[in-house]
Amino acid sequence: MRRATVAFGGFVGAVGLSAVLAAGSLPASSTPRVVTTARSVLAYVADSATNAVTPIDVTDNRAGKPIRVGGGPDALVATASGRTVYVADSAANAVTPIDVTNNRAGRPIHVGRGPDALALTPNGRTLLVANKDSGTVTPIEVTTGRAGDPVRVGSDPVAIVITPDGRFAYVLDWGSGEVTPIEIGTRQAEAPIRVGSYPNSMALSPNAKVIYVANFGSDTVTPIDTATNHAGPSVPVGQAPNAVSFTPNGRTAYVANGDSDTVTPINVASGRPGRAIRVGSSPAAVAVTASTAYVVNTVSSTVTPISTVSGRPGKAINVGTYTYPLAIALAPRAGVAEVVDNYAGEITAIDLATGRARPPIQLGYTAFPLAIVIVP
Repeated sequence: MRRATVAFGGFVGAVGLSAVLAAGSLPASSTPRVVTTARSVLAYVADSATNAVTPIDVTDNRAGKPIRVGGGPDALVATASGRTVYVADSAANAVTPIDVTNNRAGRPIHVGRGPDALALTPNGRTLLVANKDSGTVTPIEVTTGRAGDPVRVGSDPVAIVITPDGRFAYVLDWGSGEVTPIEIGTRQAEAPIRVGSYPNSMALSPNAKVIYVANFGSDTVTPIDTATNHAGPSVPVGQAPNAVSFTPNGRTAYVANGDSDTVTPINVASGRPGRAIRVGSSPAAVAVTASTAYVVNTVSSTVTPISTVSGRPGKAINVGTYTYPLAIALAPRAGVAEVVDNYAGEITAIDLATGRARPPIQLGYTAFPLAIVIVP
């Protein structure tokens, strides 16, 4: 099963794919031409098949000219200002910055082997890169574009979250079944925190007091107390949990169980799981608003909305046939959720007000988009 990531500003978790939503403008030479206004919302979609990132005007549902980057782009993150998008080029062992004002790729920054996840510190000064094949995290100074000495973590790091105060980064080590805290100021790794087997997704609660780690191989979720860096008792969920997301108020976490075709809600205060909610086939990503949890179902090519009030699933939203959607990213300012349809090379927008899917944007029959991210 392919693991994918979603990045929201400076936060990255392994939840879906990488696209970036940002305010900005596209070049007039884009084909097809995308005309933006100050109210436009843009998306940047990483395509591993063509080694390019495609800008999309979410407001008008149109794509711009692809931007060439390094080999195997599979994760993105954007600065809080929305001026720069960073792309992890996994096959090139590099990170490529893209200037959103002119959609030009800058000089690649060389990091470790197989960069697989990105996260920016809240002050925007440091970019952290998880190098899956090196078992390291590379810090990059944003102002200079220089990579610092790598920090050794566990085996196969695949995701990073950073606390809002910028003191700690937590790195999810898929291969070793651990989470490694890094003190960002000193760039020192602390003792790893043991979680479950093959953890492949994690999320930081809105109040930053707890991290939930989805353990794909253990059918559990492990809570980590960020004040003590201790793991609490594991919470049983469905089979092969592969995505977790909190409600904005932090009271509930929703866990997608890939092999159970269910979502498990967890009461954060008590740490107890609720009754499993039936969704579509092979759920792989979850995005949550105050009223609705949107669940991406890969095999059934649908998105299931779940009421966060009643806990009941609504009518599935069809995002295509044999499209294999892998991720979802919310664009509240545009009033849509963007879904990356992997096999079809499409991006489908769902209207949050009506729950209806808009006509998909076709990136090309050879496209293999892998990523979606939200930028302020």
